[in-house]
Amino acid sequence: MQRQPRPAPNRQLSREVLLVDATQAIWQSPMAATHRRWAAREDAEELLMLATGAEHGDANGAGERLSASQRRRFAALVDRRVAGEPMALLRGYVEFRGLRLLVRPGVFLPRPSSETLAARAIRRMQRRRRPSLVDVACGVGPVALAVAHAVPDARVVGVDISAAALTVARINQQHLGIRNAEFHRGDLLTSVPRALREQVDVMTAHPPYVPRGDVRLLPKEITRHEPRHTLTDASADGLGMVRRLADEAPVWLRRGGWLLIELSPDRAGPAAAELRTAGLTDVRVLRDMGTPTRIVAARA
Repeated sequence: MQRQPRPAPNRQLSREVLLVDATQAIWQSPMAATHRRWAAREDAEELLMLATGAEHGDANGAGERLSASQRRRFAALVDRRVAGEPMALLRGYVEFRGLRLLVRPGVFLPRPSSETLAARAIRRMQRRRRPSLVDVACGVGPVALAVAHAVPDARVVGVDISAAALTVARINQQHLGIRNAEFHRGDLLTSVPRALREQVDVMTAHPPYVPRGDVRLLPKEITRHEPRHTLTDASADGLGMVRRLADEAPVWLRRGGWLLIELSPDRAGPAAAELRTAGLTDVRVLRDMGTPTRIVAARA
């Protein structure tokens, strides 16, 4: 369906008029990755709540007027969204398995799909005595902190190459009061404590898997606001980090321990083949309804 031209600004000041205009602007924007009008409407409603300090669900008071300062705040937020700034950065946090995680510019923004990766890891740890997990490319800590919160007797280690991401991960840990997680900076597994060799029950990873030639095809909302190294490992097929994990993970995994990797559907099959080639067993591609990604699972 062809999009209609943006209407001239309406001089009325009711919430509904402002929401209609904002929805149209967001939906039309080539910078914002919002391809459905209802999604643009949801963005507009949330921005209005941020501008007014309203509670969730209070954005639709059709007859209620906004103050001049609220209108200015709302207009500024809409302009930032139209320019492609992600909603996570506009609000300053994401909700992940019931945990509020702070985010900042310059870090990879947690995806809702990774809740499935955390859930799969938790399921494999809950029946083990004092289990341990290593989360590779942990970013601001969504999977590591969700697992640590759900399995309080576990030792959880998050590793990442980005100092900026780890700073935010530690802030999130402190705000949430989670004591059984720790974060280390290093390339892949180089910073994992040596005491965990052959002791890790589950290793998780949401690696950068976009082939280097496909980065330009990603929405501008992603490429302009998230570091390139969090999107691609610069390999031609996007599986460079997967191959390294396949080689290095067995040194750390307990016998029978699990490696769980979140990937796009088109990368899952080739990644599973790489894990089999590396000698891992029980390799399978797991799919959960409602998520756009796949999890490739394998055992040491």
